[in-house]
Amino acid sequence: MADTRQKVRVCLAASAGGHASELVKLESSWAGCDCFFVTTSHVVERQLAKFGRVYVVNESNRKQPLRVLKALASCLRILAVQKPDVVISTGASIGCLMAIFGRLSGAKVVWVDSIANAEQLSLSGRIVRPFADLILTQWPDIAKRYKSVEYAGQII
Repeated sequence: MADTRQKVRVCLAASAGGHASELVKLESSWAGCDCFFVTTSHVVERQLAKFGRVYVVNESNRKQPLRVLKALASCLRILAVQKPDVVISTGASIGCLMAIFGRLSGAKVVWVDSIANAEQLSLSGRIVRPFADLILTQWPDIAKRYKSVEYAGQII
């Protein structure tokens, strides 16, 4: 009898640069899944394409509300087409948008806060916290400070 199970569809969402590099370092956690990437620069598109389809949306932040709305529209279109089972993100704003709206569309959400956030959970991490199924920090003191944030050792 043939195996009719589908691979888990995973959205990997991270801003280009350090956030995307950190997410790639977690490859063993999503290897073997049906993946696609959402990022913010065509510069990293070729590097990320080996993991699956890559969507590039505009970079935005809280100081650019119109760009955030444009990025949100792009994220909603991607979610409607791809329908991920899981969203994994290391940040920043694009990861935040994909995590929140992925969750609202039924996906599980895993947020891995950047190792650079040694003093407190990132703003995006704090925003995503109510929507995430799992939030990991790289620092044990941060996990102690926030309910529902876990430290599982240095993973990046």
